[in-house]
Amino acid sequence: MSSFVHLIQHRFASHCCEKLFTQSAQTVTKELMSPPDPEAASISLGDVYVPMETLFLHTVAELEGNIGFLMTDPFASHALRVLLLILAGEPLSSSLAKSLLQSKKKENIQVNGVESAEGASSDHKREVPKSFTEALQKLMADSVAGLDTNGIRSLATHRLGNPTLQLLVRLELTHFGKQKAKDELSILRILIPDDPITPESESASFINALMYDPIGSHLMETIVEFAPGKMFKNLYKEFFRERIGMLARNEIAGYVACKVLERLSREDLIEAHEHILAQLPNLLERSRIAPVKTLIQRCAVRGVDTQAIAVQIDAAFRTDGEFDLTKMLRLDDEPVQNGDGPSTATSGQDKPRSSSERVQGSTLAQAMILVPGPLSGLVFDCLARTPIPVLLRMASDPITSRTLQAAMTSTNASIVPRRKLVQQFYGQIGEMALDRSASRVVDSIWEGTHGLAFIRERIAEELAENEPALRDSICGRAVWKNWKMDLFKRRRNEWVLQSKNKASNDGFQSFSELDKNIKKSGNTQESQEHAGTNSNSNSICTGKTPLQLARERHAAKKQRSSERRRGQQQQSQVVGPA
Repeated sequence: MSSFVHLIQHRFASHCCEKLFTQSAQTVTKELMSPPDPEAASISLGDVYVPMETLFLHTVAELEGNIGFLMTDPFASHALRVLLLILAGEPLSSSLAKSLLQSKKKENIQVNGVESAEGASSDHKREVPKSFTEALQKLMADSVAGLDTNGIRSLATHRLGNPTLQLLVRLELTHFGKQKAKDELSILRILIPDDPITPESESASFINALMYDPIGSHLMETIVEFAPGKMFKNLYKEFFRERIGMLARNEIAGYVACKVLERLSREDLIEAHEHILAQLPNLLERSRIAPVKTLIQRCAVRGVDTQAIAVQIDAAFRTDGEFDLTKMLRLDDEPVQNGDGPSTATSGQDKPRSSSERVQGSTLAQAMILVPGPLSGLVFDCLARTPIPVLLRMASDPITSRTLQAAMTSTNASIVPRRKLVQQFYGQIGEMALDRSASRVVDSIWEGTHGLAFIRERIAEELAENEPALRDSICGRAVWKNWKMDLFKRRRNEWVLQSKNKASNDGFQSFSELDKNIKKSGNTQESQEHAGTNSNSNSICTGKTPLQLARERHAAKKQRSSERRRGQQQQSQVVGPA
């Protein structure tokens, strides 16, 4: 066994290998975009220049013949996934990559100052040489070499083998085309050899077991997401069409059902909508929010009416005959402190379960806010009639404050509900800016006052009144900076101008502008009264601008001169015949 294989199997050395891979990946792209001069590089280094591409290919060559058992190694499997992503040119910092690269139990060993430099350069898909594609194809073939259908299926439920198998299936279908699934030696074809899949086949039993397995269901999600269209239609017809509602109720299979909903056409989505709608009260009661959220999002994308979903949600969270958002958010499920000891919710599993349900409720509320129509209307109408103390509790809670932030920044809310919501926080802005969670709500008010420049200035005035307290707080200083309060205090006119431009507000004026217009109108009216122009002073009282008044005076003067000329012409015509 080579020394490198021994390194990636070592508990601590494997982390060094992962970091070496991720740091070197950007060098490959740089050399591909602007190749260095090998002679100059070798002279400056005093040695033979070897491109980073060659070093990666040598690494793949050293792993040849050992890929099979490395896929289930507790340390080498992580380094192997990193290497596969680098050869494919996939971003290493995406959420999907992170979920495949590390588990919850993986040791997160980092070096200060290195992670930030890596994260800034690995957010996008990278250009890789053609030799990497060939090496990736060879590495994938070696990973399943000698394995039959039963052997690969054993990896599907293996704690370490499953993430690697997920990645292999995903790369096979995305980098080598959907037609790759028809190849007899492809990973997906070996995993599910029956075509078409029938209820009596072995593949059907395997898929049914996979959907309810805590580990195997993740592989089933990958298959549903990336399977070729023909295969997905076969899977949907045999396993999901009539069972989508029942699968959505299951704690594990519900996530597979979410992936199915994301691929359905409008006609199939309407049918699935009816099946899930019958299970919606049970889903909401048991906080199975993921299928409900996905159904709402897909209905919005496909243009399916969400009125029936809104009715079910309204019925599930009613208090005194009206929709109660706090009931959905479970705002009253916070642990209650007893005087003699810890809170009752801290014992057993009560506190984690309550916290998880509250997160699910907030997630559902945010999804509703993003959908125009009856769903967002439920939330906005409820917020408008929510008492101020309850709104303040929501703002200071780290979970429910996200719902308020989404309501402030939603493009589905018209000016009226946003204005009513912001105005309920009058007099509390200074206190909210000092709270870690509520300060984010104050920051969202800036975007929430789009089209309401005069309310934006009203909030800024309240922040200015609480300047000493804000400067003494970390959260307060962040709010002060985000609202550009230094500019507001020193050059208020410039702040108002920038605020109006960013708010795209032509219909509203700031308080200072209103005061100036009133004074200007009063001075103009007095001067015109001294000049004896009563008609123009009446026009000023109506709020007309000086330009409009000047145009009216010019038109009146022009009309008087034309009338005078017509009078002279008529007089000359009468004098002529005499």
